[in-house]
Amino acid sequence: MDEVEFLRGRVYGADHEDAGPRSDRAYAQLVGGPLDGLLLDVTDRTEQELREVALTTEIGRYGPGGRALYARRESDGGRLDWRGDAPGVP
Repeated sequence: MDEVEFLRGRVYGADHEDAGPRSDRAYAQLVGGPLDGLLLDVTDRTEQELREVALTTEIGRYGPGGRALYARRESDGGRLDWRGDAPGVP
């Protein structure tokens, strides 16, 4: 199993020991970019908050502390498409 296959179906930001989705939460799939295939917990997020999200990642263009930018797909609210990477906030 390679790293990409290992990450699919896992929840972004969840503890490595318990990174699977929970039945009492709502998720959107991250599509493309460094976090491709991960699920983002959107349970308590508003539509406005999901227009674009910046997620911290070590595996993007800017390395540790960098951000991967994702935006909600118009035709499918259950997916967030990668829009690019950004440096971390100093």
